[in-house]
Amino acid sequence: MHVAQISFFVDPQRRAPETLLQTWFPLVDVATAVASAGERITVVQASMVTGTIERAGVTFHFVAPESEGAPLTRSAAFRTLLRALTPDVLHIHGLGFGHQVRELHALAPTTPILLQDHADRVPRFWRRNTWRSGAAAAAGISFCARAQAQPFRRARLLPPNAEIFEISELTSSFVPGDVATARTATGLHGEPAVLCVGHLDANKDPLTVLDGVRAALRSLPNLHLWCCYGTSPLLAAVETRIARDRALRDRVHLLGRVAHERVEQLMRAADVFVLGSHREGGSSALVEAMATGLTPVVTDIPSSRALTGNGAVGALWPCGDSVALGAALQATAATLGPAARARVRAYFDEHLAGPALGRKLTAAYARLLERQAPPSTRVATS
Repeated sequence: MHVAQISFFVDPQRRAPETLLQTWFPLVDVATAVASAGERITVVQASMVTGTIERAGVTFHFVAPESEGAPLTRSAAFRTLLRALTPDVLHIHGLGFGHQVRELHALAPTTPILLQDHADRVPRFWRRNTWRSGAAAAAGISFCARAQAQPFRRARLLPPNAEIFEISELTSSFVPGDVATARTATGLHGEPAVLCVGHLDANKDPLTVLDGVRAALRSLPNLHLWCCYGTSPLLAAVETRIARDRALRDRVHLLGRVAHERVEQLMRAADVFVLGSHREGGSSALVEAMATGLTPVVTDIPSSRALTGNGAVGALWPCGDSVALGAALQATAATLGPAARARVRAYFDEHLAGPALGRKLTAAYARLLERQAPPSTRVATS
């Protein structure tokens, strides 16, 4: 089976292909995951800087649109490449490219299309016809959690004949490491040491996380919270909250933006991963934490339920409920240790690691091909 994974999003920074592969590591991880399952994978990435790169058995083509802002599907280079590739399945990253998906379907009308959600939202009313026409061209749509399809169903945006798959949009190459070594390298400490990786914004809800940590300190006086973040519109509010509470002042550490490789070291050094998100497509930080064996204590939202097996590892707590978070941290602290890390990593290997993701996507591709085949050529399955 030959699958073309296509990303229509154009990097506004116009970075070179090699730099993009280093920065957009999920693009590489998902492609190589399927390649590890024995399938032929080609990635086509819209880019104002063109080039071709071979990596881990996958060919990455960076193809420019005819002009900035023009749809990639109208590019002569893209159309020539598509004819040369003759893929069996087209896997499109993102749900928000209705015009391009519709044009892609016109270019390859017999090739099944799988759309994969990447934290997409239900579009505004004036964009829904375009969105709906793109979705109508898809044979299947993948969400991290099946429940994430419901808002789109309620808006009547999903075609009734499209198959819905529950598959994570990402995996991670992070691995566990020696805790003591990682703590020495990072300076991270605490009993337990709790790590939060996420923006300081309303969706990530850092103020509730701080209140939950404050509640947990009553029974866990040596707990320390370490926060890595990128964008930080709530930084002033967070700093004020910490400054007004002596217990938090002594135990909360704002690290700001850190390099990706350092995140892996911090996760190896920590005991617990906490996240206060109200909404996620599929949290890359949560997947990375689980890859290192870090126990998750995350909000009870569809993607977190799907990624943790409905709390089979770690703990889930209701969004915005600091009391529940404090209780979850206290309960989790009693379970920590090497066995807990091994259990989380084993769950990751079974459900979220590259080979597992590759098997799930390969099964989805095969299902779409089976549905596409004429009835007389279909193989009966039990």
